Amino acid sequence: MICERINEIKHTLPEGVRLVAVSKYHPASMIQEAYDGGQRIFGESHVQEMVQKYEALPKDIEWHFIGHLQTNKVKYIAPFVSLIHAVDSEHLIKEIDKQAKRVGRTIPILLEVHVAKEETKYGWAPDELLRFMESGAWRQYTNVSITGLMCMATNTDDEALIASEFEQANQLFKHITQLSDGRFKERSWGMSADYPIAIKHGATLVRIGSLIFGERDYSKHP
Repeated sequence: MICERINEIKHTLPEGVRLVAVSKYHPASMIQEAYDGGQRIFGESHVQEMVQKYEALPKDIEWHFIGHLQTNKVKYIAPFVSLIHAVDSEHLIKEIDKQAKRVGRTIPILLEVHVAKEETKYGWAPDELLRFMESGAWRQYTNVSITGLMCMATNTDDEALIASEFEQANQLFKHITQLSDGRFKERSWGMSADYPIAIKHGATLVRIGSLIFGERDYSKHP
């Protein structure tokens, strides 16, 4: 069933758009089922859960950390994480660089830009992010590779608003691409409810969970 849902979603993705199967709060057995069907990229948002699944599952899985990452937790995922999506401050970049250096890796990251109307969302303000990239300060962090942007749209049924927020992130991406060193190519936006809109506005990674694994039981994960 999981494999069928993944294949259905993949048939809707144009060339150049990859699926991140959001597996947080779901057991390793469900991830294994998706893996057996050919899915290799999985998204987690809790460090301890991600480490446990990494240890239990095949080692060629690409683990994407998609949640809000605390600096004191970076060291636990630094040895194996494939991509960190929601990097929302230079302070966090500095810690990822430090931990990547410690384990002899260069870790790919995405910078999270705040385009949603909700104050509860994390991320750089667009003008703040632009100043950071224009300053060139990011070049000093040699063990991280900034490969693009990530954002979340406002949680709303207003598709025009969602589209405008994704497009704002897309325009910022295009502007920053001119400042980067050629690695800046990923746009992580779009989830189960809005990924078709995200694709129309440049997404290269879509983070889909409930359409694949069903709804999560949040009561078990406070």
